[in-house]
Amino acid sequence: MPMRRLPPLAAIRAFEAAARTENFTAAAAELGMTQAAVSYQVKSLEERLGAPLFVREKGRARLTPLGARLLPALSSAFDSIEAAFASHREEDETLLSVTTTHTFANTWLAWRLGSFQMDHPDLAVRMTTSNELCDLRSGDADVAIRAGAGGWEGLEHHQLFTSSFTPMASPECLAEVERKLGRKLEPRDIPNQNLINPSDDWWQQWFSDNGVAADEAVLRRPGIRLENQANEGHAAMAGQGFALLTPLLWKGDVAAGRLAVPFPDRVSARGWAYWLVYPKERRMVPKVKRFREWLLEEMERAVEDLDGGWSRKEPGRGAMQISRPS
Repeated sequence: MPMRRLPPLAAIRAFEAAARTENFTAAAAELGMTQAAVSYQVKSLEERLGAPLFVREKGRARLTPLGARLLPALSSAFDSIEAAFASHREEDETLLSVTTTHTFANTWLAWRLGSFQMDHPDLAVRMTTSNELCDLRSGDADVAIRAGAGGWEGLEHHQLFTSSFTPMASPECLAEVERKLGRKLEPRDIPNQNLINPSDDWWQQWFSDNGVAADEAVLRRPGIRLENQANEGHAAMAGQGFALLTPLLWKGDVAAGRLAVPFPDRVSARGWAYWLVYPKERRMVPKVKRFREWLLEEMERAVEDLDGGWSRKEPGRGAMQISRPS
């Protein structure tokens, strides 16, 4: 593409405003400039064209034939530019784009997002799910909800809850295991059960926290391997074994009897949490502010309602930070 050969935009803006108002003082007020600055910009444009654009009269700037010929096209161009930005601004103010992990979307947010929409009927909400980090500064999304250690440079972040985990299985699976054992399941029994994602480092962390000796062969043995916790939870509900799940995210399934929690008081947490994040400069954008206030309030209620206070337990010794599929 050939390079554009345009005069400086500042000079074009000064001329268009002065020509439209026929007054350098009025143009200066519109552009937030001094009258002298407007005069200077117009003069520089005239020198570039090699012809006058105005006939200066007392209290009025009358256009020359050249100026009169240029004004309609330039005003139309500025109208198009203004319309383009207005269209973006209108869309930006009425559409909230949220990106989050598959697990958080499927187990928690999707079930509650409708209440936010009902409270804010003027705001459309688009939710996308991905475990890949997106560039919020480039406009991929307005806000993100992610699992991690926090502290992302240039982003405002609010901790939603500590990411804890404990083994869960379907009630039928648990009952069958205990029938074979002839007693209640204990943590020391877990390495010998069907584990979902047995090679997940979090299993080793859970064994360590609960004083369970697990042979390396247990962690390397074949088993179901799924890419995120949402899939692991559904595999557990289908009776395929024990999965390490975050209690707050699966509370509804536990309450409905789809999942059983054999060790409610033995939950591990290791410096990992779920966070709401967005660029710092977007903090007071109305739609971001409204979503932040709603989400923090909803999450506070969810944490308070969580039976046993799992998500608030303090991490034990030997903390590790391991990226677990979310």
